[in-house]
Amino acid sequence: MKDNLQKFMFEHAGVRGEFVELPNTWQAILSHQDYPQPVKIILGELLAAASLLSANLKFNGSMIMQIHGDGPIKLLVVECDSELRLRATAKLAANAVIADDATLSELVHSRGQGRFVITLDPNDKMPGQQAYQGIVPLDGDSIATIIENYMMRSEQLDTKLWLAADDQVARGLLLQKLPKIGGTESSVEDETEAWNRAVIMGSTLKQEELLSTDIETLMTRLFWEETLRVFEPLHPQFHCNCTREKVGDMLKMLGHEEVSTAIAELNQLDINCDFCGKHYSFDQVDCAQLFTATTLTEGIINPSQSSH
Repeated sequence: MKDNLQKFMFEHAGVRGEFVELPNTWQAILSHQDYPQPVKIILGELLAAASLLSANLKFNGSMIMQIHGDGPIKLLVVECDSELRLRATAKLAANAVIADDATLSELVHSRGQGRFVITLDPNDKMPGQQAYQGIVPLDGDSIATIIENYMMRSEQLDTKLWLAADDQVARGLLLQKLPKIGGTESSVEDETEAWNRAVIMGSTLKQEELLSTDIETLMTRLFWEETLRVFEPLHPQFHCNCTREKVGDMLKMLGHEEVSTAIAELNQLDINCDFCGKHYSFDQVDCAQLFTATTLTEGIINPSQSSH
């Protein structure tokens, strides 16, 4: 089964929608980590949500969704770029004990200090340009509700999400009310009624149904009374952009003293990528080179700068 993202629009209403199914990407992510079941479900739902929102972004770059937790889950990260290439990871507290029936609030918001962060990081930044970042408290008892509230608060965009994940697949449905365009014949009341009708139809979808039914069947089953404009499907995929250079940059951020102390104690630093599991090793020579000239020319004096 391919990973698929199917966009569609209601022909006679200002509503757009997307379905996504991510069996291959989700399996690739799970192959590198063994998470407790509640963590799998939450991370899978966040993965589906990220792909659905990224598909509507019109910029060349990446969207990173993060949940910073204050409970057994310390961090959830999902990254999706403009080509719908995805990666995801979760970090748990040391010795975390997670019950099978643990709720989202118990896992990431037990002391009311959890935060939801969306970062939009363009590839082609202008000089001095920083990535855009929105940070809000965790407002909601599900991943879907948290993101819906974020979209309304930050983007003033009516959004509804239905998300589900298990050991096999992460899936989701997104509906969004399109902004009313000046000069259109439909009234605000008509647009609101169309939106409410779409949400009611979407709300009949159960998690078990979302997990077990193909996109084409779901679309027909939910919206059989509507005329839909269906677009060519897109195909998300797992991709990790880690490199040895980026891992080296991370070590440099720790500072020369901390890296020197660690390498003196261990003789070799072994680092595994949290997203893909790829292994990187740095010995004493490698670590010393991190803090010397990065290129040969940096150690050469320009003739015009020398004195005679």
